[in-house]
Amino acid sequence: MSAILSEYLAAALGKAHYDPVRTLRVLGFDGPYSGGRHQFMVRGEVTVRIPNPHHSDIGRELLSRILRQAGIDRGEWEKA
Repeated sequence: MSAILSEYLAAALGKAHYDPVRTLRVLGFDGPYSGGRHQFMVRGEVTVRIPNPHHSDIGRELLSRILRQAGIDRGEWEKA
């Protein structure tokens, strides 16, 4: 991922470094648990697949898919 996109995501999300596991935990998800090819996190009846650990930020499209799958809107994500 380009450094510019990483900086954009950090600025847009109000975080110095993007950590989907930490943020999902703040939002009430448990895990991550081992799954087939990907780990997943659970909150009630909702199960969210998360990307394999990376040493860099993920792209906006993947983040959008994760948020849709989790039923989280952008405002809720930004507050976490």
